[in-house]
Amino acid sequence: MDGKAERVGSERIKSVDASEGARDVSTSLDMTTRLFTALHVYHDDTLHSAAMNMAIDEALLEHATAPSIRFYRWHSPALSFGYFGRFADVKSYTRESDLVRRWTGGGIVFHGDDLTYSIVIPVNDAAFGESSMSIYEGIHRALCRALNGIGERAVVAGGVHPGGIAIAVRAAVDASAYNCFAHPVCADVLIDGRKVAGAAQRRTRSGLLQQGSIQGVDLGNGLADRFAKALSNNCSERKINEEVLNRARELAYCKYGTAAWLRKR
Repeated sequence: MDGKAERVGSERIKSVDASEGARDVSTSLDMTTRLFTALHVYHDDTLHSAAMNMAIDEALLEHATAPSIRFYRWHSPALSFGYFGRFADVKSYTRESDLVRRWTGGGIVFHGDDLTYSIVIPVNDAAFGESSMSIYEGIHRALCRALNGIGERAVVAGGVHPGGIAIAVRAAVDASAYNCFAHPVCADVLIDGRKVAGAAQRRTRSGLLQQGSIQGVDLGNGLADRFAKALSNNCSERKINEEVLNRARELAYCKYGTAAWLRKR
């Protein structure tokens, strides 16, 4: 998931790119500490359709009272593409994948063997006041700590390897028509130069949503829990309540599952 930013009404949809990184990396967020003072953790073991997964993420943002992370899978091979993407670029995958347009920006992401997550930050949380690039990088630095804890050598693109090796990354590209994982950008997660995690964001009046995918690494060894604990020292497991699920069903039916949304562009 990577790409560009655009204003749509009062909302900002984006995947952080290198140009923003040049402005925002040196913000007040301390990357050596946990990003959140507390974090609600949802291990969503139900295999949802692509439309329902997107709908739950949006519903969680609407109802969030604290920063939350949701880990989830898919009931069948799926393909998500960014808000700015063209349906024509993914149409050929219709027979083999459950297609959905994301609410966030970025490129084409194939789902099924990945660990997908969403993070929501309500507007009243201190982290919401940080720049989008700081949040994006802070989340990915936490993921790197989790991956390094299971023996991987993960780095943040554009950052510095824990052993001191500088990572050179080309300028970000508008990758809405391309496989997101073939186009690493600033602050994505790399192992041996290969992208293993990317994400995209959307800011609204309610807060911030980041949707991310982790691929091409061992998803066992408690990676999800390690990731959550790298984000906060105060994690509490939660279950998605019926109010959120009912709202998600409504969004899946009226928005994400419709041809009008899928073929928006």
